[in-house]
Amino acid sequence: MAFFKYTAKNKFGENIKGKVEAREISQAASLLSSRGLLVIKIDPFIKDAFAGVRLMMGGVKFADIVSLTRQLATMITAGLPLASALNILVRDGKVEVTRLMAVILQDVEGGHSFADALAKHDKIFSRLYIQLVKAGETGGVLDTVLERLADNMEKEKEFKAKTKGALIYPTIVVIAMLAVGVIMMIFVIPKLTEMYRDFGSELPFLTRALIGISDGMIKYWYIMFAFIGGAIFSWKSYYKTKLGRYKIDEIMLKLPIFGELKKKVILTDFARTLSLLLGSGISLLEAIAIVTESVENIVYRTALQEVSKQVEKGSSLSESLSHYEMFPVILHQMMSVGEETGKLDEVLKKLSNYFEQESEHAIKNMTTAIEPMIMVVLGLGVGAMVIAVIMPIYNLTSQF
Repeated sequence: MAFFKYTAKNKFGENIKGKVEAREISQAASLLSSRGLLVIKIDPFIKDAFAGVRLMMGGVKFADIVSLTRQLATMITAGLPLASALNILVRDGKVEVTRLMAVILQDVEGGHSFADALAKHDKIFSRLYIQLVKAGETGGVLDTVLERLADNMEKEKEFKAKTKGALIYPTIVVIAMLAVGVIMMIFVIPKLTEMYRDFGSELPFLTRALIGISDGMIKYWYIMFAFIGGAIFSWKSYYKTKLGRYKIDEIMLKLPIFGELKKKVILTDFARTLSLLLGSGISLLEAIAIVTESVENIVYRTALQEVSKQVEKGSSLSESLSHYEMFPVILHQMMSVGEETGKLDEVLKKLSNYFEQESEHAIKNMTTAIEPMIMVVLGLGVGAMVIAVIMPIYNLTSQF
């Protein structure tokens, strides 16, 4: 059952508003008519008028999907029918999630499968999510699939949080450094420039360079913003092209420290997702196709597309992966063992845990390396600025 809000006229011609519980909109309208009400408007229940707008703007976040997946898994494992579990989510939750669940519940009670109902919201639910639910419904193991999916998504959420958390400190330091530099150039240096001009003495090169940069930022700030905007626009335009995206993604993988981290993150997601798909009964070729779509880096995606073609021709997955240096030896060696023993999904799960630990070590190494580098750059910048400011004063005093 779902909730619907309505606006109707009673027998006295008065407009009334309220909420009614029914399986679908037509049933809710019939129920209101039986009460002697003339229905003017009826919609799935939401708590505020802006929920629909927020939903279209991506109001349902990844964390919301993780939460509702865990709740659904718990309720269905406990023996609740799917419709009842969805109905509970309709009544309890964020506004955006409530509205989404109301629409999905309406489709399910209207005769659609859960997977088909989710497929109508493919911008919120990934193809991986929808295919796993479909496999769970087909095999009668939806509770098990949702449990695995919830575990997988919670690990992904935790891993993303660790990655973002490790980069917070360096990001804050860099932003603060840039902000202080801009303030110095716009507000402090011009004051010193006026003072030095009053002295009428020859200024050192470093001081003249600093004053020149400051004057340029003040007088030609619009050119600077136009240049930055043009650079960003050009970068995005180039990245949208097939060649541009490939080249940029290739460069990102070759960057020191960050490139290795990127590779380990991709391998973690690859192994975890493939393990989940195979463990849920999805065929190898279909699983590879889904994993390929989920990989954002075009270099790895291109390689996996070629791997899929080789597997389709009869090669083993481990052998196909061994032809590409971007997949480490341990990956295809362990996968070969999994293929021979018929436990490829279990081996992939262990590999995902291994790569996740490696990624965490890479994150720690990256933050350990970035912090002193930032301090060195910050020290050099501040030192150069201080020398440029003090040197003219020192030259002036040494003349007396």
